Amino acid sequence: MRIVVKVGSSTLSYPTGRMNLRRVETLVRVLSDLKNAGHELIFVSSGAIAMGVGKLGLVRRPEDIPGKQAAAAVGQCELMYTYDKLFSEYSHTVAQILLTASDIEDQRRHENFKNTVLRLLEIGAVPVVNENDTVATEEIVIGDNDTLAAVVAASVSADLLVLMSDIDGLYTADPRRDDRAEIIETVPELTPAVLELAGESGSALGTGGMRTKLHAAQIATEAGIDMIIMNGSKPERLYDIAEGRSVGTRFLKKSHGT
Repeated sequence: MRIVVKVGSSTLSYPTGRMNLRRVETLVRVLSDLKNAGHELIFVSSGAIAMGVGKLGLVRRPEDIPGKQAAAAVGQCELMYTYDKLFSEYSHTVAQILLTASDIEDQRRHENFKNTVLRLLEIGAVPVVNENDTVATEEIVIGDNDTLAAVVAASVSADLLVLMSDIDGLYTADPRRDDRAEIIETVPELTPAVLELAGESGSALGTGGMRTKLHAAQIATEAGIDMIIMNGSKPERLYDIAEGRSVGTRFLKKSHGT
């Protein structure tokens, strides 16, 4: 399978902003093992601003654009250094791709991006994709990597999109406020009732919430790609997904002609 795996800031880091090394090491080991098994992997990683917050010793995430850009510039180095080091331990090579909205909207640049990713997969590298937060003010204000991951998945005709978050999946209600909330294992169709289940962002270090994940599901399923929301605290569950077992919430792709 060609799988796009997106990891959010809350999965990669502690509330302090410092990287959760144990979890990241486990995640890289699992991804490397899945690649060894023959799967093609594209890794969409949040966390540049969050890593920068921790690296710079800031008490909180900056709210002004220059502050976010500065944190992203520092944090992106930290992210890629860590990924390069960890993936190298399993004999895999990473390749950094930083995108802005114009790279997707411009047809020629979008095609170049797609061709680059496909060639990287062909030569055995692991593309690591992130928004270019250092220069793209628009993306920092309104962007999110859930949507980016869905666009990437659609661009390269992925078989599956996996969003790793700080929640187990889509629930019938907010599980942090309602003890009766139950996880929805399968969403056959994104109806208005399903879209109304969207909540707010659950992490101070992240920019996305369930709303952005459902938007990503719309993009992915329209493109004929199944999407799964799973809890990123247990990266080993990616094995279950690759082997066809139920994990989190799966949004089913739209059939051709529907």
